[in-house]
Amino acid sequence: MKKKLTLDELDDELPDDAPENSSGGRSPVDARVIAGFEDIVRFVDEHSRRPEHGDGNDIFERLYAVRLDRIRANPVFRSLVANLDTHGLLVGATDDVGAALERLDDDTLLGELEDDTENSDDITQLKHIKLRDDVSMAEDVASRTACRDFQVFKPLFAKVQNELDTGARETRPFKDDASIAKGDFFIVSGQMAYVAEMGKEERRTKTERTDSRLRVIYDNGMESDILMRSLQRALNKDKTGRRITDISAGPLFGNVAAKDDIESGTIYVLRSLSVDPQIALHRELIHKIGVTGGDVDIRISNAPLDATYLLADVEVIATYKLFNINRTRLENLLHRFFASARLNVEIKDRFGNPVRPREWFLVPLHIIEEVVNRISDQTITDYVYDPKHAALRKVGR
Repeated sequence: MKKKLTLDELDDELPDDAPENSSGGRSPVDARVIAGFEDIVRFVDEHSRRPEHGDGNDIFERLYAVRLDRIRANPVFRSLVANLDTHGLLVGATDDVGAALERLDDDTLLGELEDDTENSDDITQLKHIKLRDDVSMAEDVASRTACRDFQVFKPLFAKVQNELDTGARETRPFKDDASIAKGDFFIVSGQMAYVAEMGKEERRTKTERTDSRLRVIYDNGMESDILMRSLQRALNKDKTGRRITDISAGPLFGNVAAKDDIESGTIYVLRSLSVDPQIALHRELIHKIGVTGGDVDIRISNAPLDATYLLADVEVIATYKLFNINRTRLENLLHRFFASARLNVEIKDRFGNPVRPREWFLVPLHIIEEVVNRISDQTITDYVYDPKHAALRKVGR
């Protein structure tokens, strides 16, 4: 049985007022209406139906349903979001003067979702109070507005995504480390979130807990003024909520050997001596890139019998020694980095079976050398490979 809360306790559970700062030249109300309607559209995209009222539905769907009613009832709101209505949600809407005058903030809407009191004579007791997590997550939805200076943060998201793609960063369950600090990246509700600012720690009214107000930027160009504990609860409740590790969190760039590290490794670059026309024509550009902890010459000794080596002899063009590396992660990083330039060729193995080798790339040797150097000085995640111009390009440019 759920614990009953007094009105004072409920008041402490409810979110603070949404921020009143305008964004993008719009009023706070306009920004809130647009952000709210975008949430409704995403719900319809995911569920192929409108959000519906009803105690059996979760808090978000009920919130969206009430919010949609408000927007449909207000001609100003309808005009504001008309160009976003890809599902015809506003079709057939008529004006409701009473509803049009009410605020479209989630504190008001959440109040409409409260069930009747268990005892109408006892106004200090409420039943079926929403869980703290539901209120906190609804606060986040309510407070999201367009980020006025998103151009400052957009390159950060691109850089972190590239670092995830190359393996320099990884994601881990949030529950394994529930700390939150300025500069942290998370994945919550399917969106990448960045903690851009963290206010002074303050004691919350009516409780003994301390909390901090955060400025959180999302990769869809929105931001929210959310409490740290609210973000923690949202990440804990979200089954897919993840922490994005710092770039230094992992053996690839570490200075201390981890369990699966090796004392030293070798990046090797090979060139095929195949007489196959599709290989010979671009021989100077086609290179195999790999990493080994053993002797390269021994590794390639049976190249003519191995489809991985294009069933032909190879020559070693370059080798690079790196210390304290994770062999598998480094090789994966190199292959993902050059994935856009992977050689698309099919050959027959000794038994006539078709094989598509995955470790050969159309990349000039000097570019490979530059990438190895950037791996060594840890700047590789600032770049992507542009196969059209055979050059490295800064992330975000």
